[in-house]
Amino acid sequence: MFEQLVNQLIYVFSVTGVIVFSISGALFAAKKGMDILGFILMGTVTGIGGGTLRDLLLDIPVFWIYDPVTMYLCISSSAFTYFAIKLFLQRDFWIVWMDAIGLSIFAVMGTQVALANDAPLPVAVIMGVMSATFGGIIRDVLGAQTLMLMRPEMYISCALCAAMSYVLLYTLGVTELLIVIVSFSAGFGLRAAAIIFNLKLPQFRY
Repeated sequence: MFEQLVNQLIYVFSVTGVIVFSISGALFAAKKGMDILGFILMGTVTGIGGGTLRDLLLDIPVFWIYDPVTMYLCISSSAFTYFAIKLFLQRDFWIVWMDAIGLSIFAVMGTQVALANDAPLPVAVIMGVMSATFGGIIRDVLGAQTLMLMRPEMYISCALCAAMSYVLLYTLGVTELLIVIVSFSAGFGLRAAAIIFNLKLPQFRY
């Protein structure tokens, strides 16, 4: 019973990640002045991009193909954003924070999927980071924007923090629900601190 409840909560967690990432992509489309199809495109690639690459590399069924609900969520979230754009007046603010939530959730979910498919621990960490960042990379490329991960602010390191926290707690035998909560909190907490306090990693200088 407890295991079933945990699985349901994790599924809700994953769905939440898809929705917030889709909204962040759609808000990016709004910033670029796109039409509704542009909103849907940007929202969808942001929502499923990272997970798609993860599943292809792990050689497992791509999640949105066998569970099309994910695709419907991307489309509906993006379309909702188009018609309710006035709710997001400070678009840069919403993009940054939606992206922070999605980044942390996808880092956790990507790591979990990799471990569930018997990937080695280092590979699981890489899959977590990739799941969290690749959708945003596609969004930035399509929108001709400087890649988020190329900016000096902490971004990839936050996904790495969440993924490594998950793997560490997993090896210690902590319960699944607690692993998800703690690793998400670690990634999101670091990203939130980076946004609020403008934290940056040291940059190379000649």
